[in-house]
Amino acid sequence: VQLQASGGGLVQAGKSLRLSCAASGRTFSNNGIGWFRQAPGKEREFVAGISWRGESTLYADSVKGRFTIFRDNAKNTVDLQMNSLKPEDTAGYYCAAARRSYSSSISADYAYWGQGTQVTVSS
Repeated sequence: VQLQASGGGLVQAGKSLRLSCAASGRTFSNNGIGWFRQAPGKEREFVAGISWRGESTLYADSVKGRFTIFRDNAKNTVDLQMNSLKPEDTAGYYCAAARRSYSSSISADYAYWGQGTQVTVSS
C-alpha cells in the first residue's frame, strides 16, 4: 500500500490548510489512520488519529480545538483540517495506516507510512 499526503504549503499565522492522505494499492478502510509531523531537529510527534469507521478520534493537546481529522472510506482518503495555524505548526506532515482498526499516538503502531507534505506557517 502507498500513502500520499498532499495539501501542504506556506501560509500566514491564523490561516487554514487542509491536508489529504490518499491510499493506493489497497484499501485502508479497516485501518486506523494517523497524522504525524516532524520539524527540523525535532522528533516526530503525533498530531491526530481516527479509527476505521471514524467514530473515534485522537488529538495531540497542541492541536486540540484547531485541527480536525476526517475520513472518507469510499474515496480511501483521510483529511486533516488545520485552522488557526501557528508558526510552531511548521513541519513535514505524514499520514500513516495503523496495524489495527483504531488509531494510536504511538508511531510503532503504524505499519504504512506515506511521503510527507511540508507545512510552513509564517508569523
